[in-house]
Amino acid sequence: MELRVLPYLMLPPLFWSSNAILGSLLVGRVPPMALNALRWWVAFVLLAPFAWNALRRWRLIFADLRWVHLLWTGLLAVGAYNALQYLALVTSSAINVTLIASSAPIWMLGFGALLYREPVSVSQAIGAALSIAGVLATLSRGDLSTLTQIDFVIGDLFILVAIATWCIYSWTLARPPRSMRPDIRPDWNWADYLLLQILFGLFWVSVSAGAEFAFTDQRIIWNWWVAAAIVYIAIGPALVAYWSWGVAVVRAGPALAAFFTNLIPVFTALLSSVLLQELPQWYHVVSFLLIAAGIAIANFSNPTSKDEPSKIHQATKEV
Repeated sequence: MELRVLPYLMLPPLFWSSNAILGSLLVGRVPPMALNALRWWVAFVLLAPFAWNALRRWRLIFADLRWVHLLWTGLLAVGAYNALQYLALVTSSAINVTLIASSAPIWMLGFGALLYREPVSVSQAIGAALSIAGVLATLSRGDLSTLTQIDFVIGDLFILVAIATWCIYSWTLARPPRSMRPDIRPDWNWADYLLLQILFGLFWVSVSAGAEFAFTDQRIIWNWWVAAAIVYIAIGPALVAYWSWGVAVVRAGPALAAFFTNLIPVFTALLSSVLLQELPQWYHVVSFLLIAAGIAIANFSNPTSKDEPSKIHQATKEV
């Protein structure tokens, strides 16, 4: 892994940790499907001026069945992942969601082996174990016996499905169909490609939000900070984080990138400490060191680092 890829790997978990905090605060004020729809509609409006050229050449979208790929990635990343995450926070606790999400590296390695025949090395397995140990150190606050007191609810199933959709999405970015490979598809830059994913994802989020409005009595309770939170979620955890993740999975590979998602509970704890004006504890340091060690060990066998540099950089330009 090149050092210049590190910021792209660090930004998504940082923004997604703030997304988890805001998502919890918005429970009861913004229904989960509505929150997901508003997030992506705002993101689309903000990104459209920078990527309008991709929409003007709409025939290229439908050539070679590219629209099928975009509809699929829009469902996975825009329509399903965040909706399931917000839905999970309604009934599940933050500690449950984070604990289950810590299994992401294992899922990513498993999907890679199953769908793309990517071998799982011993160092990757050791890295995954260390990374998960780091997550447990934060969640248990240094006392593992507290984990036995966790009760699992239906929201935990939602976050488990969300992780699966995210893993499939990540591998799809790294191993796209032939018509979407950088040397064949139109000259879309990262903004164009992300805008098209959001556009096709808006179909899914609008349908789910409409069903939520029609079949439940949940409504949005508006005030200034709710509006500000939605705008922030659209800019940081959506646009910036998704762009960074797209670059990261192409340059470093989905398997290695997944290890960095285990920094989310560490960043969440640190952000909560800042908001509550509490100093970080010793177990935060231990957690970070374990996760960092897991990432370093997993990187020793990262297959993407052995790929041709020119091929990787060419693909990255288009993500």
